[in-house]
Amino acid sequence: MEVNEEVPASTSPEEVSDLVPDGQTVVSAVNAAPVQPIQPIVPPVVVPPTIAPIPPPPVLRPLAPLPVRPPVLRPPVSQNGEVRMSDSDSDHDDLGPNRTATGSTGEYEVSEESRFIRERQEKAIQELLMKRRAKALAVPTNDMAVRTRLRKLGEPMTLFGEREMERRERLRTIMVKLDAEGQLEKLMRAHEEEEAAASAPKVDAEEEFVEYPFYTEGTKSLLDARVNIAKYSLARAALRIQRAQRKRDDPDEDVDAEMDWALKQSENLVLDCSEIGDDRPLCGCSFSRDGKLLATCSLSGVGKLWSMPQVKKVSTLKGHTERATDVTFSPVHDHLATASADRTAKLWNTEGSLLRTFEGHLDRLARISFHPSGKYLGTASFDKTWRLWDVDTGEELLLQEGHSRSVYGIAFHHDGSLAASCGLDSLARVWDLRTGRSILALEGHVKPVLGISFSPNGYLLATGGEDNTCRVWDLRKKKSLYTIPAHSNLISEVKFEPQEGYFLVTASYDMTAKIWSARDFKPVKTLAGHEAKVTSLDVVGDGRYIATVSHDRTIKLWSSSSNEKEHAMDVD
Repeated sequence: MEVNEEVPASTSPEEVSDLVPDGQTVVSAVNAAPVQPIQPIVPPVVVPPTIAPIPPPPVLRPLAPLPVRPPVLRPPVSQNGEVRMSDSDSDHDDLGPNRTATGSTGEYEVSEESRFIRERQEKAIQELLMKRRAKALAVPTNDMAVRTRLRKLGEPMTLFGEREMERRERLRTIMVKLDAEGQLEKLMRAHEEEEAAASAPKVDAEEEFVEYPFYTEGTKSLLDARVNIAKYSLARAALRIQRAQRKRDDPDEDVDAEMDWALKQSENLVLDCSEIGDDRPLCGCSFSRDGKLLATCSLSGVGKLWSMPQVKKVSTLKGHTERATDVTFSPVHDHLATASADRTAKLWNTEGSLLRTFEGHLDRLARISFHPSGKYLGTASFDKTWRLWDVDTGEELLLQEGHSRSVYGIAFHHDGSLAASCGLDSLARVWDLRTGRSILALEGHVKPVLGISFSPNGYLLATGGEDNTCRVWDLRKKKSLYTIPAHSNLISEVKFEPQEGYFLVTASYDMTAKIWSARDFKPVKTLAGHEAKVTSLDVVGDGRYIATVSHDRTIKLWSSSSNEKEHAMDVD
């Protein structure tokens, strides 16, 4: 800044007065002496403050070195980035007093929580790797091969309640474990032994080839029985067809009138007699071939013979050690057979003498039936089989499997060529006795089938079961013709009228038996009178009588009121 500035000559008095300091008198320019030059005003000089000298920094002494800790290994990080340590752990480690700063080469201490997390992550990684190895391993799919591999690895072939897929997964787990433990040599040795065992039979088969049949070879007696049944059935079938043709072509034959008469007779059935049959509930009954005798059996294991129509006891059949389940008369002889829960069937004469015992079943018997020729006896059992026996020798001719559950009912075609069985698998099967094949599987019932019966016309089959319905099947069409909602409880027995099959009778646990027309399967008559569930029934040859037995221990005989007047009428 310039301080020696000059005042200009043409300065006015006002400007001069402004430049004069306070307290001085301004003299007029006229009267005053010549003006002296004004001294410039110099501003005061500011002296900067004196700064004290900064002392030197103190000398830092080095601290004692920290003890060296063993390095902590971090878990391997997956290439896919599935497992990654969070940054929070390193942040928390840096904040600790005993931890070094980020980027330092010193070691650090891992907390218990971090160690637990890392161990859990390592375990998860190991499980993931095990699963990947398991998916890559080749495990046999055949159950027998899986069992063989388990045995060669020294493991149990099967565990209690283990299924095939569970057994295969167990083998897979064992193989992965062996692979992880480095025991591949043991695994490969077992695999080589398995391949050697599989290839050994091939060499033997080339040397000695044995062809095994796809069927079970039967005995010579079974072959003879099949031949006899074929001859018998062909003759019977020819007679049946001839009679049907005669009824169709002969103008004197009126089938509708005969059926109307039979239905009218059954509609007039009334309770004729009621008799206490045993101290225990009754479970089976059967008429003799001439209708003069009635056989019954009960849960006491005792069978009894009664005269007809007075229902007087004739003889007693004692021999079973368990409850009896069924009784039936031979169609050609005065013999009868009983079945029991002691796994045996017994053959008796009408005097009450035991003739023969049929042993072989592995579980209790249900229903039994004679072949129309009278030479063979069929038995159904809870061992899931039915068997055919030679009545004369007592030999077991046929053990027939085919049902997945217990077999309950059995019946023979009136020609003798077919047999039908039903069981707790809700299925009815038709078997050709001449070839041994199952020719029909009748599916329709939704619950166990307990009763089965062939019609004398040769092509109808009736079944009844726990679904409270009775189904009528046409063997020609191989399907169900009618489904009768017959009862309000399970159906225990079904029987066609044995001479012409003009009507069908069903027994049920609803304490009734019902008669149905074979023409349109409409109800004809309800036989009500029992006080407990009806277990069995039978129809006499000419349809004049129907007998029912029940858990109320009574035998009830139903007869037509017009029997005496119509007794002389000949029904073909």
